[in-house]
Amino acid sequence: MSELKISDMLAYQRALLERHKEEWCPHEPQYGRDSLLWMIDEIGEVIAIIKKKGEQAIMENPHVRAHFAEECADVMMYFVDMLDCFGITPEEFSAAYEKKAQSNLSRSWEENQTLYED
Repeated sequence: MSELKISDMLAYQRALLERHKEEWCPHEPQYGRDSLLWMIDEIGEVIAIIKKKGEQAIMENPHVRAHFAEECADVMMYFVDMLDCFGITPEEFSAAYEKKAQSNLSRSWEENQTLYED
């Protein structure tokens, strides 16, 4: 399997929403916070695996690693749902990500610290 693109992830989430449209909230701005909260809940599940199984098991035990990757996928699914609720396009997100990454790569830790000084 190849790497997923943001547009692929959005398509999967929209198809899943369509399948459950009678039970789930639509991807509209007023439900974006719900997706964010569910994402945080899934992050808790990722943390629980790290705490309970440890880094070594994630790296060496195929079953733990698969469960860890699945929970990470759940985090991304809710993140993508949130993007969709607010109408963030793959192009818009990609541009923002690349801009932020370039900004982060162009400054030092020391420079970053001065941003938050009184």
